[in-house]
Amino acid sequence: MDAVKARLLKSTKILSDSGIPYAVVGDNAVAASVARVDIAVRNTQDVDILIRRTDLPVACKAFEEHGFVYRQAFGVDCFLEHEHANPRDAVHVVFACERVKPNDLAATPRCHRSRASRQLLDCDA
Repeated sequence: MDAVKARLLKSTKILSDSGIPYAVVGDNAVAASVARVDIAVRNTQDVDILIRRTDLPVACKAFEEHGFVYRQAFGVDCFLEHEHANPRDAVHVVFACERVKPNDLAATPRCHRSRASRQLLDCDA
């Protein structure tokens, strides 16, 4: 659990420092919300980050400068902490305003504001 939290904090700092608007999504976002009212939180190995597809090249450069390796694993864009890291332990990228899976009924949301970056994430960009 400490490794996941460290990966989450490092990832959000990289994105914030690079000026990339983002939102934490997935199990970590749920865990943060649930932890406010209940101590029973599901543990997860990965970190899910929502960004615009147009920000991926800048994100790749920023993460690589901090030792991460960009890969596509099982159809998922992700940043591994090192070359031989397990994709289950990675930072998974989810793209704003796109379907995660082709059969999903709806696209991911636009993130109006990120607490960390205070920037707008616009689907039309």
